Amino acid sequence: MKQTLVVVLLLMVGTVSAQWSPQRVDSLPLDELKPSSRNHFLLKMGEEAAGVAQEVPVIVIRGRQALPVLGIFAAIHGNEVNGIQVIRELVNGLDPKEFKGTLIAVPGLNIPALRNNQRTYPDGVDLNRIFPGKAKGNGSQQYVWQITQKLLPSLDYLVDLHTASFGRENCLYVRADFSNPKIAGLARSQLADVYLNSGGKPSAGAAASGLTMRAQAMGMGISAITVEYGSPQVYQKEMLQKGLPGLRNTLVHLGMLQGEVQPVPEPVFCKKSYWIYTTQGGYLDVQVNLKEKLTKGQVIAVLRDPFGQTKQTYYSPEDGIVIGRSSNPINESGGRIIHLGIRD
Repeated sequence: MKQTLVVVLLLMVGTVSAQWSPQRVDSLPLDELKPSSRNHFLLKMGEEAAGVAQEVPVIVIRGRQALPVLGIFAAIHGNEVNGIQVIRELVNGLDPKEFKGTLIAVPGLNIPALRNNQRTYPDGVDLNRIFPGKAKGNGSQQYVWQITQKLLPSLDYLVDLHTASFGRENCLYVRADFSNPKIAGLARSQLADVYLNSGGKPSAGAAASGLTMRAQAMGMGISAITVEYGSPQVYQKEMLQKGLPGLRNTLVHLGMLQGEVQPVPEPVFCKKSYWIYTTQGGYLDVQVNLKEKLTKGQVIAVLRDPFGQTKQTYYSPEDGIVIGRSSNPINESGGRIIHLGIRD
C-alpha cells in the first residue's frame, strides 16, 4: 500500500513538473501553439563562455484566436524588476479559454544583467541604446540583435516596462508618441499618473549609438510604449497594485479580454520633460515629491557641504510636475535633482 502511494505521488509530481517545464527553443513556435493554451519557453539568445546557452524566459498565452499579438517585456535593464512581478501576476490571472489574441510576456529580458545584479549587460553597455544590434557585433550587440530578430517581428503592440535607475525614483508614467492614434490609445489604457509625449529617441542623446527598443519597434510598424514603474532593484506593492490594473485595461482596450475600458480619473499630459542637474557637489536634499505640481521659482532642492552649510538652492525654472526625483543625497557636480514634466 505504501509503495503504491509513493508511486502515485511520484507520478503526480512528475505530471506537475512536466506541465511547468519550459521548452528550450531557438525561436518561438507561435504557429504551432494550440488555441486556448499557456506555454513556457526558454528562448536561446546566445552562449556563455562555457558554451552554455543564454536563455530568456518567455510565457505565451495563446487565446481562441491568434491576433492581435501583444508583447509585454520587463527588465531590459537588470535593476528594473518591478515589471517582473506585474507580468507574473498578470499572466497567472489569465484564462487562455477566455482570451483572444496572443500575449508574449518576457519577465526578465536582460538575463545576464539580472544574474549580475546590475543595470547594463556584463560588458557595461546599456542594451536600450543600441538597437537594432548587430548579427556579428560584440556581446551586447549580438544579444540585442537576437531580441530584434526573435521577439519583435511577431508583435502588433509592445509595452516595455521600466523603472528609474539607481539613486532615483519615478512615478508611474508612460512615454508614448501621442501623434499616433493607435499608440495614444495604448498609452491611455495604462491608468498612469503622468503621460509624456515622446517620440522614442534615446534619452542619452549624442552618447547613444543606436535606438531604444521602443523606437526600433515603432520603426518596424509596431505600436509601442514605455511604462515606468517606480524605483529600481525592489518590488513595490504600490506599483503592482497600480500597474496590474493598467495592463489588464490594455488587454480590454485591445479586445483581448472582455470588459469595459476604464478611463483615467485625472490624466496629466506633458508635452515635454527634462532633468535638472546640480552644478556643484555635496549632499542633496530634494524638497519636492513625486507627482507634485510646481510653480516657477519654487524651491526644489538644497545642496549642503559636509558641515551642513548651504552651498546652493535650486528652483523650478518653470511650471511643471515632478515625474522623477533623486533619492540619493550624495551628488557630484552634474547630479540629477528632478525630472520635470511640462504640462500641455
